[in-house]
Amino acid sequence: MHVYFSGIGGTGIGPLALIAHQAGLQVSGSDKQDSQYIQYLRKHGIKDIAIDQSYEHIAAIHAANPIDWLVYTSALPMEHPNAPELCFARDNNIRNGKRDTFLSNFLKAKNLAMIGIAGTHGKTTTTAMAIWLLQQLDKPITYSVGAKIGFGEMGHYDPAATFFIYEADEFDHNFLSFHPDLAIITGVDWDHPDIYPTRKEYYEAFRTFLGQSKQAVIWQTDMKRLDIAQTDKMLILDDEDPLIIKELTLPGMVNRRNAWEVANAVHQVYGQTSLYELLGYLNNFPGVSRRFEQIKPHLLYSDYAHTPPKIRGALQTAREAAGNNIVVVYEGLHNTRQHFIKNELTHLFDGVKKVYIVPSYLAREDESLPLMTPSDLKSLLSTEVQEHAEPAALNEKLLNSIRQHLTDGDLVLCLTAGGGGSLDEWLRQNFSAD
Repeated sequence: MHVYFSGIGGTGIGPLALIAHQAGLQVSGSDKQDSQYIQYLRKHGIKDIAIDQSYEHIAAIHAANPIDWLVYTSALPMEHPNAPELCFARDNNIRNGKRDTFLSNFLKAKNLAMIGIAGTHGKTTTTAMAIWLLQQLDKPITYSVGAKIGFGEMGHYDPAATFFIYEADEFDHNFLSFHPDLAIITGVDWDHPDIYPTRKEYYEAFRTFLGQSKQAVIWQTDMKRLDIAQTDKMLILDDEDPLIIKELTLPGMVNRRNAWEVANAVHQVYGQTSLYELLGYLNNFPGVSRRFEQIKPHLLYSDYAHTPPKIRGALQTAREAAGNNIVVVYEGLHNTRQHFIKNELTHLFDGVKKVYIVPSYLAREDESLPLMTPSDLKSLLSTEVQEHAEPAALNEKLLNSIRQHLTDGDLVLCLTAGGGGSLDEWLRQNFSAD
Protein backbone atom coordinates (compact mmCIF):
# COMPACT_ATOMS: atom_id res chain seq x y z
CA MET A 1 0.00 0.00 0.00
CA HIS A 2 1.24 3.49 -0.90
CA VAL A 3 0.27 6.11 1.71
CA TYR A 4 0.85 9.80 1.00
CA PHE A 5 1.04 12.04 4.09
CA SER A 6 0.22 15.70 3.58
CA GLY A 7 1.73 17.85 6.34
CA ILE A 8 4.24 15.11 7.06
CA GLY A 9 6.47 17.47 9.04
CA GLY A 10 3.87 17.91 11.77
CA THR A 11 4.26 16.31 15.20
CA GLY A 12 1.05 14.34 14.72
CA ILE A 13 1.49 13.19 11.12
CA GLY A 14 5.28 12.62 11.18
CA PRO A 15 5.35 9.85 13.82
CA LEU A 16 2.44 8.11 12.08
CA ALA A 17 4.37 8.19 8.79
CA LEU A 18 7.34 6.60 10.58
CA ILE A 19 5.13 3.83 11.96
CA ALA A 20 3.68 3.14 8.51
CA HIS A 21 7.18 3.05 7.01
CA GLN A 22 8.43 0.63 9.68
CA ALA A 23 5.37 -1.56 9.18
CA GLY A 24 6.34 -2.04 5.53
CA LEU A 25 3.99 0.41 3.82
CA GLN A 26 5.30 2.64 1.07
CA VAL A 27 5.36 6.19 2.39
CA SER A 28 5.67 9.53 0.63
CA GLY A 29 4.55 12.99 1.62
CA SER A 30 4.72 16.75 1.46
CA ASP A 31 4.80 19.86 3.59
CA LYS A 32 4.57 23.58 3.00
CA GLN A 33 7.99 24.27 4.54
CA ASP A 34 11.20 22.48 5.34
CA SER A 35 12.04 21.94 9.01
CA GLN A 36 14.11 19.92 11.43
CA TYR A 37 11.27 17.36 11.51
CA ILE A 38 11.42 16.91 7.74
CA GLN A 39 15.16 16.31 7.99
CA TYR A 40 14.55 13.88 10.85
CA LEU A 41 12.12 11.82 8.72
CA ARG A 42 14.51 11.75 5.78
CA LYS A 43 17.30 10.48 8.02
CA HIS A 44 14.99 7.73 9.21
CA GLY A 45 14.27 6.32 5.78
CA ILE A 46 11.39 8.38 4.41
CA LYS A 47 13.13 9.90 1.41
CA ASP A 48 10.20 10.84 -0.82
CA ILE A 49 9.22 14.13 0.84
CA ALA A 50 8.62 17.30 -1.14
CA ILE A 51 8.26 20.91 -0.04
CA ASP A 52 5.58 21.21 -2.67
CA GLN A 53 1.84 20.73 -2.14
CA SER A 54 0.73 21.51 -5.68
CA TYR A 55 -1.74 19.55 -7.78
CA GLU A 56 1.01 18.90 -10.33
CA HIS A 57 3.40 17.41 -7.77
CA ILE A 58 0.97 14.88 -6.27
CA ALA A 59 -0.19 14.01 -9.80
CA ALA A 60 3.40 13.16 -10.75
CA ILE A 61 3.83 11.01 -7.63
CA HIS A 62 0.58 9.19 -8.38
CA ALA A 63 1.54 8.62 -12.02
CA ALA A 64 4.86 7.06 -11.00
CA ASN A 65 3.35 4.92 -8.23
CA PRO A 66 -0.42 5.04 -7.59
CA ILE A 67 -1.40 6.43 -4.20
CA ASP A 68 -3.82 4.26 -2.24
CA TRP A 69 -4.49 6.59 0.66
CA LEU A 70 -3.98 10.32 1.27
CA VAL A 71 -3.63 11.12 4.98
CA TYR A 72 -3.71 14.81 5.79
CA THR A 73 -3.17 17.05 8.79
CA SER A 74 -6.25 18.64 10.38
CA ALA A 75 -4.87 22.06 9.53
CA LEU A 76 -5.06 21.43 5.78
CA PRO A 77 -8.84 21.63 5.21
CA MET A 78 -9.11 24.35 7.86
CA GLU A 79 -6.66 26.59 6.06
CA HIS A 80 -7.48 25.48 2.50
CA PRO A 81 -10.80 23.60 2.03
CA ASN A 82 -9.91 23.21 -1.65
CA ALA A 83 -6.23 22.45 -1.15
CA PRO A 84 -4.66 21.05 -4.36
CA GLU A 85 -3.78 17.68 -2.81
CA LEU A 86 -7.31 17.21 -1.50
CA CYS A 87 -8.76 18.15 -4.86
CA PHE A 88 -6.46 15.67 -6.62
CA ALA A 89 -7.49 12.86 -4.28
CA ARG A 90 -11.18 13.59 -4.84
CA ASP A 91 -10.76 13.93 -8.59
CA ASN A 92 -9.02 10.55 -8.75
CA ASN A 93 -11.14 8.64 -6.20
CA ILE A 94 -8.19 8.16 -3.86
CA ARG A 95 -9.16 7.24 -0.32
CA ASN A 96 -8.45 10.23 1.92
CA GLY A 97 -8.92 11.32 5.50
CA LYS A 98 -7.31 12.70 8.63
CA ARG A 99 -4.79 10.75 10.69
CA ASP A 100 -7.39 9.36 13.12
CA THR A 101 -9.15 7.38 10.37
CA PHE A 102 -5.90 5.90 9.09
CA LEU A 103 -4.70 5.11 12.60
CA SER A 104 -7.99 3.42 13.58
CA ASN A 105 -7.66 1.13 10.58
CA PHE A 106 -4.01 0.44 11.35
CA LEU A 107 -4.75 -0.52 14.97
CA LYS A 108 -7.52 -2.86 13.89
CA ALA A 109 -5.35 -4.50 11.22
CA LYS A 110 -2.48 -5.03 13.69
CA ASN A 111 -4.73 -6.01 16.62
CA LEU A 112 -3.26 -3.32 18.91
CA ALA A 113 -4.90 -2.10 22.11
CA MET A 114 -4.51 1.62 22.80
CA ILE A 115 -3.14 3.36 25.87
CA GLY A 116 -4.37 6.87 25.09
CA ILE A 117 -2.78 9.80 26.91
CA ALA A 118 -4.89 12.95 26.78
CA GLY A 119 -5.04 16.30 28.53
CA THR A 120 -4.71 20.04 28.07
CA HIS A 121 -1.14 19.93 29.27
CA GLY A 122 1.53 17.32 29.95
CA LYS A 123 0.49 14.69 27.45
CA THR A 124 3.71 14.69 25.38
CA THR A 125 5.96 14.25 28.42
CA THR A 126 3.59 11.71 29.96
CA THR A 127 3.50 9.72 26.71
CA ALA A 128 7.30 9.75 26.57
CA MET A 129 7.48 8.61 30.19
CA ALA A 130 5.16 5.69 29.46
CA ILE A 131 7.35 4.68 26.51
CA TRP A 132 10.51 4.96 28.63
CA LEU A 133 9.03 2.94 31.48
CA LEU A 134 7.82 0.08 29.28
CA GLN A 135 11.21 0.00 27.58
CA GLN A 136 12.82 -0.47 31.00
CA LEU A 137 10.45 -3.38 31.59
CA ASP A 138 11.42 -4.90 28.21
CA LYS A 139 7.83 -4.79 26.97
CA PRO A 140 7.35 -4.66 23.18
CA ILE A 141 5.38 -1.54 22.27
CA THR A 142 4.25 0.44 19.28
CA TYR A 143 3.89 4.16 19.92
CA SER A 144 3.49 7.70 18.63
CA VAL A 145 4.75 10.75 20.52
CA GLY A 146 4.70 14.38 19.41
CA ALA A 147 8.33 15.23 20.14
CA LYS A 148 11.83 13.90 19.59
CA ILE A 149 13.06 11.55 22.30
CA GLY A 150 16.64 10.41 22.92
CA PHE A 151 15.65 6.81 23.68
CA GLY A 152 13.71 6.04 20.49
CA GLU A 153 12.02 7.44 17.42
CA MET A 154 8.99 9.72 17.43
CA GLY A 155 7.01 6.83 15.99
CA HIS A 156 7.84 3.14 16.37
CA TYR A 157 6.26 -0.10 15.20
CA ASP A 158 7.01 -3.43 16.88
CA PRO A 159 5.20 -6.44 15.36
CA ALA A 160 5.37 -8.18 18.75
CA ALA A 161 3.53 -5.37 20.56
CA THR A 162 0.08 -5.76 22.07
CA PHE A 163 -0.23 -2.09 23.14
CA PHE A 164 -0.10 1.12 21.14
CA ILE A 165 0.86 4.13 23.26
CA TYR A 166 -0.65 7.25 21.75
CA GLU A 167 -0.55 10.95 22.51
CA ALA A 168 -4.29 11.43 22.07
CA ASP A 169 -4.73 15.03 20.98
CA GLU A 170 -8.04 16.78 21.60
CA PHE A 171 -7.45 19.24 18.73
CA ASP A 172 -10.06 18.80 16.00
CA HIS A 173 -11.69 16.10 18.19
CA ASN A 174 -8.93 13.67 17.19
CA PHE A 175 -9.08 11.65 20.41
CA LEU A 176 -12.80 11.00 20.06
CA SER A 177 -12.07 8.60 17.18
CA PHE A 178 -10.64 6.04 19.61
CA HIS A 179 -11.81 3.66 22.33
CA PRO A 180 -8.69 3.10 24.47
CA ASP A 181 -8.19 0.08 26.69
CA LEU A 182 -6.63 2.57 29.10
CA ALA A 183 -6.95 6.36 29.13
CA ILE A 184 -4.55 8.57 31.10
CA ILE A 185 -5.82 12.12 31.67
CA THR A 186 -2.91 14.42 32.49
CA GLY A 187 -4.86 17.55 33.40
CA VAL A 188 -7.85 19.44 32.01
CA ASP A 189 -8.17 23.19 31.63
CA TRP A 190 -9.55 24.79 28.42
CA ASP A 191 -7.78 25.21 25.10
CA HIS A 192 -8.36 25.34 21.33
CA PRO A 193 -11.23 27.86 21.36
CA ASP A 194 -11.33 27.60 17.56
CA ILE A 195 -12.54 24.00 18.02
CA TYR A 196 -14.30 24.31 21.39
CA PRO A 197 -15.86 27.78 21.63
CA THR A 198 -16.88 27.23 25.26
CA ARG A 199 -15.35 25.56 28.28
CA LYS A 200 -18.48 23.41 28.50
CA GLU A 201 -17.88 21.95 25.02
CA TYR A 202 -14.22 21.29 25.84
CA TYR A 203 -15.09 19.46 29.05
CA GLU A 204 -17.80 17.48 27.28
CA ALA A 205 -15.24 16.16 24.80
CA PHE A 206 -13.14 14.80 27.68
CA ARG A 207 -16.21 13.27 29.30
CA THR A 208 -16.97 11.53 26.01
CA PHE A 209 -13.38 10.30 25.69
CA LEU A 210 -13.50 8.86 29.20
CA GLY A 211 -16.84 7.23 28.43
CA GLN A 212 -15.27 5.52 25.41
CA SER A 213 -12.35 4.16 27.47
CA LYS A 214 -12.39 0.77 29.16
CA GLN A 215 -10.27 2.01 32.06
CA ALA A 216 -8.91 5.40 33.07
CA VAL A 217 -6.39 7.04 35.39
CA ILE A 218 -7.31 10.59 36.35
CA TRP A 219 -6.54 13.22 38.99
CA GLN A 220 -9.13 13.96 41.66
CA THR A 221 -9.26 17.65 40.71
CA ASP A 222 -10.04 16.74 37.10
CA MET A 223 -12.84 14.43 38.22
CA LYS A 224 -14.38 17.37 40.06
CA ARG A 225 -13.69 19.77 37.18
CA LEU A 226 -15.39 17.48 34.68
CA ASP A 227 -18.18 16.66 37.16
CA ILE A 228 -17.83 12.91 36.62
CA ALA A 229 -19.13 10.27 39.00
CA GLN A 230 -16.59 7.68 40.10
CA THR A 231 -16.91 4.21 38.59
CA ASP A 232 -15.02 0.98 39.17
CA LYS A 233 -13.15 1.46 35.89
CA MET A 234 -11.40 4.61 37.16
CA LEU A 235 -8.24 4.94 39.22
CA ILE A 236 -8.48 8.37 40.86
CA LEU A 237 -5.22 9.91 42.07
CA ASP A 238 -4.88 12.30 44.98
CA ASP A 239 -3.30 15.55 43.77
CA GLU A 240 -1.68 16.06 47.18
CA ASP A 241 -0.35 12.54 47.69
CA PRO A 242 2.88 13.04 49.72
CA LEU A 243 4.56 10.16 47.91
CA ILE A 244 4.77 12.32 44.77
CA ILE A 245 7.44 14.43 46.48
CA LYS A 246 8.82 11.70 48.73
CA GLU A 247 9.48 9.07 46.05
CA LEU A 248 10.18 11.15 42.92
CA THR A 249 13.31 13.22 42.39
CA LEU A 250 12.69 14.54 38.88
CA PRO A 251 13.07 18.33 38.50
CA GLY A 252 9.79 20.23 38.36
CA MET A 253 6.47 19.46 40.03
CA VAL A 254 4.82 18.95 36.65
CA ASN A 255 7.30 16.21 35.83
CA ARG A 256 6.84 14.53 39.19
CA ARG A 257 3.08 14.53 38.76
CA ASN A 258 3.36 13.12 35.23
CA ALA A 259 5.68 10.37 36.49
CA TRP A 260 3.35 9.50 39.38
CA GLU A 261 0.44 9.12 36.98
CA VAL A 262 2.43 6.95 34.56
CA ALA A 263 3.70 4.69 37.34
CA ASN A 264 0.18 4.13 38.63
CA ALA A 265 -1.16 3.51 35.12
CA VAL A 266 1.53 0.99 34.21
CA HIS A 267 1.04 -0.69 37.58
CA GLN A 268 -2.60 -1.15 36.58
CA VAL A 269 -1.55 -2.95 33.39
CA TYR A 270 1.49 -4.85 34.70
CA GLY A 271 0.59 -5.39 38.34
CA GLN A 272 3.40 -7.86 38.94
CA THR A 273 5.89 -4.95 39.06
CA SER A 274 5.76 -2.95 42.28
CA LEU A 275 4.83 0.72 42.16
CA TYR A 276 8.09 1.66 43.89
CA GLU A 277 10.18 -0.16 41.31
CA LEU A 278 8.35 1.73 38.55
CA LEU A 279 8.98 5.04 40.31
CA GLY A 280 12.66 4.17 40.53
CA TYR A 281 12.85 3.73 36.77
CA LEU A 282 11.06 7.03 36.22
CA ASN A 283 13.52 8.92 38.40
CA ASN A 284 16.03 8.22 35.61
CA PHE A 285 13.75 9.51 32.84
CA PRO A 286 16.05 11.40 30.41
CA GLY A 287 13.53 14.00 29.23
CA VAL A 288 11.92 15.07 25.96
CA SER A 289 12.86 17.49 23.22
CA ARG A 290 11.51 21.02 23.80
CA ARG A 291 10.17 20.18 27.26
CA PHE A 292 12.55 22.18 29.48
CA GLU A 293 15.27 20.93 27.14
CA GLN A 294 18.73 22.32 27.73
CA ILE A 295 20.38 23.71 24.61
CA LYS A 296 23.83 22.47 25.54
CA PRO A 297 26.16 23.50 27.07
CA HIS A 298 24.34 26.57 28.37
CA LEU A 299 21.79 27.48 31.03
CA LEU A 300 19.57 27.96 28.00
CA TYR A 301 16.31 26.01 27.78
CA SER A 302 13.65 25.52 25.12
CA ASP A 303 10.15 24.68 26.26
CA TYR A 304 6.97 24.17 24.25
CA ALA A 305 4.82 25.61 27.04
CA HIS A 306 2.18 27.75 25.33
CA THR A 307 -0.84 27.88 27.65
CA PRO A 308 -0.81 29.59 31.07
CA PRO A 309 -0.80 26.31 33.09
CA LYS A 310 2.08 24.95 30.99
CA ILE A 311 4.01 28.22 31.29
CA ARG A 312 3.53 28.28 35.08
CA GLY A 313 4.81 24.70 35.21
CA ALA A 314 7.90 25.56 33.15
CA LEU A 315 8.60 28.60 35.35
CA GLN A 316 8.27 26.50 38.52
CA THR A 317 10.82 24.05 37.13
CA ALA A 318 13.14 26.93 36.22
CA ARG A 319 12.87 28.40 39.72
CA GLU A 320 13.85 25.05 41.23
CA ALA A 321 17.04 25.27 39.19
CA ALA A 322 17.87 28.98 39.34
CA GLY A 323 15.80 30.75 41.97
CA ASN A 324 14.94 34.26 40.77
CA ASN A 325 17.68 34.48 38.13
CA ILE A 326 15.30 33.68 35.28
CA VAL A 327 15.08 35.43 31.92
CA VAL A 328 12.19 34.54 29.59
CA VAL A 329 12.03 34.78 25.81
CA TYR A 330 8.37 34.45 24.89
CA GLU A 331 7.10 33.33 21.48
CA GLY A 332 3.33 32.94 21.55
CA LEU A 333 1.95 29.91 19.76
CA HIS A 334 -0.75 31.33 17.44
CA ASN A 335 -2.15 34.84 17.38
CA THR A 336 -5.61 33.34 17.98
CA ARG A 337 -4.44 31.84 21.26
CA GLN A 338 -2.89 35.16 22.38
CA HIS A 339 -6.34 36.73 22.12
CA PHE A 340 -7.79 33.78 24.04
CA ILE A 341 -5.31 33.97 26.95
CA LYS A 342 -4.65 37.73 27.02
CA ASN A 343 -6.34 38.26 30.40
CA GLU A 344 -4.13 35.55 31.93
CA LEU A 345 -0.91 37.13 30.68
CA THR A 346 -1.06 40.00 33.19
CA HIS A 347 0.68 38.27 36.08
CA LEU A 348 2.07 35.23 34.28
CA PHE A 349 5.67 36.51 34.30
CA ASP A 350 5.66 38.22 37.70
CA GLY A 351 8.97 37.66 39.47
CA VAL A 352 10.93 37.07 36.25
CA LYS A 353 14.14 39.11 35.93
CA LYS A 354 13.69 40.04 32.23
CA VAL A 355 11.15 39.22 29.50
CA TYR A 356 11.80 39.43 25.76
CA ILE A 357 8.71 39.10 23.56
CA VAL A 358 9.21 38.03 19.95
CA PRO A 359 6.49 37.80 17.27
CA SER A 360 4.03 34.94 17.74
CA TYR A 361 4.34 31.80 15.64
CA LEU A 362 1.42 31.93 13.20
CA ALA A 363 -0.63 28.93 12.01
CA ARG A 364 -4.34 28.12 11.66
CA GLU A 365 -5.21 31.74 12.47
CA ASP A 366 -8.57 33.45 12.78
CA GLU A 367 -8.09 36.17 10.17
CA SER A 368 -10.80 38.31 11.77
CA LEU A 369 -8.59 38.93 14.80
CA PRO A 370 -6.02 41.74 14.67
CA LEU A 371 -2.41 40.62 14.85
CA MET A 372 -1.03 41.16 18.35
CA THR A 373 2.51 42.48 18.09
CA PRO A 374 5.21 42.05 20.75
CA SER A 375 4.41 45.60 21.89
CA ASP A 376 0.72 44.73 22.18
CA LEU A 377 1.56 41.69 24.29
CA LYS A 378 3.90 43.72 26.49
CA SER A 379 1.08 46.16 27.23
CA LEU A 380 -0.98 43.30 28.71
CA LEU A 381 1.63 42.52 31.37
CA SER A 382 1.55 43.93 34.88
CA THR A 383 3.12 47.34 35.42
CA GLU A 384 5.95 45.73 37.37
CA VAL A 385 6.84 43.29 34.56
CA GLN A 386 6.51 45.93 31.83
CA GLU A 387 9.43 47.77 33.40
CA HIS A 388 11.74 44.92 32.39
CA ALA A 389 9.89 43.55 29.36
CA GLU A 390 11.11 44.28 25.85
CA PRO A 391 9.69 43.65 22.36
CA ALA A 392 12.31 41.77 20.34
CA ALA A 393 13.00 39.94 17.10
CA LEU A 394 15.06 36.90 16.13
CA ASN A 395 18.15 38.92 15.28
CA GLU A 396 21.71 39.72 16.35
CA LYS A 397 20.55 42.06 19.12
CA LEU A 398 18.54 39.32 20.83
CA LEU A 399 21.37 36.86 20.27
CA ASN A 400 23.83 39.14 22.05
CA SER A 401 21.37 39.80 24.86
CA ILE A 402 20.89 36.08 25.51
CA ARG A 403 24.65 35.50 25.46
CA GLN A 404 25.15 38.28 28.00
CA HIS A 405 22.50 36.82 30.31
CA LEU A 406 24.19 33.41 30.09
CA THR A 407 27.55 35.01 30.88
CA ASP A 408 25.96 36.66 33.92
CA GLY A 409 24.75 33.25 35.13
CA ASP A 410 21.05 33.71 34.38
CA LEU A 411 18.85 30.82 33.31
CA VAL A 412 17.24 31.74 29.98
CA LEU A 413 13.91 30.01 29.43
CA CYS A 414 12.64 30.22 25.86
CA LEU A 415 8.92 29.54 25.52
CA THR A 416 8.73 28.58 21.88
CA ALA A 417 6.47 26.96 19.32
CA GLY A 418 8.96 24.89 17.35
CA GLY A 419 8.83 24.16 13.65
CA GLY A 420 10.27 25.96 10.65
CA GLY A 421 11.21 29.58 11.35
CA SER A 422 10.44 29.35 15.07
CA LEU A 423 12.38 30.61 18.06
CA ASP A 424 13.30 27.00 18.86
CA GLU A 425 14.85 26.46 15.43
CA TRP A 426 16.69 29.80 15.67
CA LEU A 427 18.12 28.83 19.07
CA ARG A 428 19.49 25.54 17.75
CA GLN A 429 21.04 27.24 14.76
CA ASN A 430 22.82 29.80 16.93
CA PHE A 431 23.65 28.02 20.18
CA SER A 432 23.86 24.23 19.77
CA ALA A 433 27.39 24.37 18.32
CA ASP A 434 28.67 27.12 20.64
